[in-house]
Amino acid sequence: MSDARPLNGFTAAARIIHWLEIGKQLSLPVNLDVVRECLPETPFGRGEMIKPPHPIVISGCEGMLVRNPENDREWGIFYNANACRERQRFTIAHELGHFILHRKSQSLFNCSKESIYSGADRLAQIEREADDFASNLLMPGNLLRQKIEGQTIDFRLLGKLANEFCVSLEAMCIRFVKYTYQRAILVYWDHGFMKYQWRSPSAIRTQARLRSSNEPQEPPRNSLAADEDIAQELDGVEMNANVWCPSEPSDIRLREMKHTYQKGNRVLSLLILETAAPLTYPNRRWEEYRPHDSFDQFVDSGQLPVRS
Repeated sequence: MSDARPLNGFTAAARIIHWLEIGKQLSLPVNLDVVRECLPETPFGRGEMIKPPHPIVISGCEGMLVRNPENDREWGIFYNANACRERQRFTIAHELGHFILHRKSQSLFNCSKESIYSGADRLAQIEREADDFASNLLMPGNLLRQKIEGQTIDFRLLGKLANEFCVSLEAMCIRFVKYTYQRAILVYWDHGFMKYQWRSPSAIRTQARLRSSNEPQEPPRNSLAADEDIAQELDGVEMNANVWCPSEPSDIRLREMKHTYQKGNRVLSLLILETAAPLTYPNRRWEEYRPHDSFDQFVDSGQLPVRS
């Protein structure tokens, strides 16, 4: 029986993970060479070939997928030679996503760092789809759920899992927030200003929103993110949720975690909020569920709407 679900980043990655499981080739970290080499034998790339990925150094380019102009059945993948291994793997998986999902629409994909790693909603649809594919392929939902279930979520656990799955902490955090049933918000700060945020489906449904203004957004007062004397808080500190989310009731608490990168000008904040009201979450797989209104789309991507 054929899979009637529409092909997207989630369904494509799920089918590949299923094929790897059947062939007893699913391991951690996921072997991208095995994935690449098997595609010509599958409906996702039958009769076509992807050459082994090669490193490149091109300003503004994090990765490329290119069709051979002399052989339209042959493709090449290139990745940033200066990136760390975890980012190189995500880039390669991202380009494999373009191959599976988009190769019939164009023959060259030149991907910037932001288009591959941020997952921001303002990105082109095909970049979001390729990111979704890479995330689901490198961090299979069933395996990740098994390792997270019953655990206290903090940067120690997510960092350990990032190492095990060979992805960046940022990628692991985005993966967690997009699919968790908890009310969670991830914020990426660059030189003291918010670059983007991700809110979990339950945070969106309960309208848990960060404080906002028409100005570039800085960390709220009394938060760990605003305290330059605290570089790392991996376990998290509890505080009133309305420190971050002014619409939250005064009796709701959250736990804020903080990770400062080595250069010191980039910070990740992870917020886990208490449940605002009795909610029943269906027993879903880790499939993307991101209902958005226009305000959500602007704010989640770090782009504040202009108020009249």
